[in-house]
Amino acid sequence: MKEAILWDATEDNTVRCRLCNHFCIIKEGKKGRCGVRINREGKLFSLVYGNIIAEHTDPIEKKPFFHFLPGSTSYSIATAGCNFSCFFCQNYNISQVDEKGEILLLGIESSPEEIVRLALSSDCLSISYTYTEPTIFFEFALDTAKKAKEKGLKNNFVTNGYMSKEALEIIAPYLDAANVDLKGDEAFYKKLCGARMAPVVENIRLMRTLGIWVEVTTLLIPDYNDSEEQIREIARIVKGIDIAIPWHISRFYPHYKMSSHYSTPSKKIERAREIGFEEGLRYVYTGNMPGDEGENTYCYSCKKLLIHRYGFSVMENRIRDGRCPFCGAEIDGIFR
Repeated sequence: MKEAILWDATEDNTVRCRLCNHFCIIKEGKKGRCGVRINREGKLFSLVYGNIIAEHTDPIEKKPFFHFLPGSTSYSIATAGCNFSCFFCQNYNISQVDEKGEILLLGIESSPEEIVRLALSSDCLSISYTYTEPTIFFEFALDTAKKAKEKGLKNNFVTNGYMSKEALEIIAPYLDAANVDLKGDEAFYKKLCGARMAPVVENIRLMRTLGIWVEVTTLLIPDYNDSEEQIREIARIVKGIDIAIPWHISRFYPHYKMSSHYSTPSKKIERAREIGFEEGLRYVYTGNMPGDEGENTYCYSCKKLLIHRYGFSVMENRIRDGRCPFCGAEIDGIFR
């Protein structure tokens, strides 16, 4: 165990965690909602520091990032645990904790120095804190991000965006990009995730203020967040923060506690992309639909094809020095 940061001692050996917007009040011997932060004798500890449960070299497009070092690979890590309880989680076997609060799978011990060494030896340009929620292994992510910066690597979070403002401001100097899930409206968050929407929107806005490149992903689930009104509302929220934020609209496939539900019709995803453009966003993408034209990047000014993708692969990238080679428009993002 490693002593956590961002907590306060209260009465009777109880602590208040300040890491995310749940702000858990944790009694002696108990864990927070993430299942991996525990109160021991009035002090808060992380149970997963350096305990890596998933570790891979991935295309950056898998996160998904389409405007952050496109075509590069990213060294991707996670520990067990999550501060959400989404019914549709794709990585529930490592993100969710059983009723006794025990981690379902054991990880492999590692260190920030080792993660950075492996990222460099794998010719990655960045480290992704992903698969589960990086906020819950914040101490390890922060230490690793600092080491990565020293070696010229970039850092990105794939996140539910529920970290506290304080946590976000601490890691912001070392965090280059974040893909944030904007899952649905308040009712959706309450029913399917055990959380609230408002803090996520506030954090997306704060990220842009802090200079972090942001992309947003929405998993479109039939009957839950796929009405035209709901889709337009999410598009308007994203545009209200920054018209240049890329919005990824992903197709749902039955999984976890929603394994009996049906997949999102492809026409619904295509229509959602149209709505994003109708609402004025510059970049709107389809996800989990390999070969769809919505995987490609087009110039928002002249509409010419700039990046041709198939799945997680970049087949051609025409962007030069961050600009469209046809009309000279500056393309938003972080490019090599």
